[in-house]
Amino acid sequence: MKAFIVEKYGKKEALKLAEMPLPVLEENEVMVEVYAAGLNLLDSKIKSGEFKLILPYKLPLILGHDVAGVITQVGKNVKQFKQGDEVYARPSDFHIGTFAEFIAISEKDVALKPKSLSMEEAASIPLVALTAWQALVENARLKKGQKVFIQAGSGGVGTIAIQLAKYLGATVATTASEKSFPMLKDLGADVLIDYKKEDFELVLKDYDVVLNSQDAKTLDKSLRILKPGGKAISISGPPTPDFAKSIGAPWFVKIVLSLISSGIRRKARKLGVDYSFLFMRADGQQLQQISKLIEEGAIRPVVDKAFPFEQTAEALEYVESGRAKGKVVVKLK
Repeated sequence: MKAFIVEKYGKKEALKLAEMPLPVLEENEVMVEVYAAGLNLLDSKIKSGEFKLILPYKLPLILGHDVAGVITQVGKNVKQFKQGDEVYARPSDFHIGTFAEFIAISEKDVALKPKSLSMEEAASIPLVALTAWQALVENARLKKGQKVFIQAGSGGVGTIAIQLAKYLGATVATTASEKSFPMLKDLGADVLIDYKKEDFELVLKDYDVVLNSQDAKTLDKSLRILKPGGKAISISGPPTPDFAKSIGAPWFVKIVLSLISSGIRRKARKLGVDYSFLFMRADGQQLQQISKLIEEGAIRPVVDKAFPFEQTAEALEYVESGRAKGKVVVKLK
C-alpha cells in the first residue's frame, strides 16, 4: 500500500511517499480502508523528534492520528463492528499510521462515523474532539455558569473546544486575530480578544479553567487570570511527573519531566491554582459520545482545506504554517 512515512527525525525532514506492507490484523482489531485522514500539529512534533522521549517510535514510521473510512475486515474477537461499517478514530499511540491506504485499529479506539458528516469532515474530528472532551469534561469537569479561557480559538482544538464548552453551559473567552471573530462568535465564543492588539491578562480575571495551547510565557499569564482553585490544563507542555506516571514511562523520564515542569508547578502552587499537562489518548467510547453531540448539532466540524492524498507533505507544511482555521485533511477516496 502507499503511505507517507518519517524516515528520520528532524524539523527540516519532509514526509516521504513509500510502498509499505499492508498492516497485519490482530484478533481485536478492524482493518479500515482510509477514505480521509486529518492532520495535526502532533504529526509535525513527532516528525521533528520533539516527542521521542515520551513516544519512542521505531523508524521508518507511518504518520497520522485521525482517520475516517470503511471497515474491510474484522479480527475474530471483534464484537461491535462489521465489514462495511463507516467509522472514524484516533488510533492509540504506537498504533498510528493514518497517512496510508489501510490501517488496522483496535476495536476500542473506533466509533461509527456520524451519518451527517462527510468522510473529510469526520476525519477532522477525533484527535481535537477527544482533546477537548478530556480537558473540559474529564479533567476540568466544566459546569454551567463557569468561565473558561480557550486559547487560539480558530485552531483545530479551539474550534471544537469552544462548541463543547458552550454546550456545557460555560462562558467562553478566546484569543484569535480579528478576521476570525465572526466565525468564533458563530461557534459560541462570548469574549473575543485580538491577540495582536490586546493582552488577555488585562481583560480576563477570575476564570475557572484555562485550556493552554501556546508557549511558556502565555502559560505564565494564564495562571494569573485563574481564581483560587482554578485549573490550567496545558496541551502544549511542559509535561509533568504525573503524566510520566500515567503512561508508565521509565524512571529517568519522570526525573526529566519533573525538572522541566518544576517552575510552572511552583508558580501554580504559589497562586493556589492547579496545573496539569494533557496528552490526549484514544477512546472509542468517548468518541461515540462526541458523535451524539454532532448528530444533535451541538458540535460541527470546521475544515479549512482538503488536500489530495499525494499532497500530504504539503498539507502538513500548511498545518505548520499556523494559517489554518480549523482542521486540514487529506482525501484518499
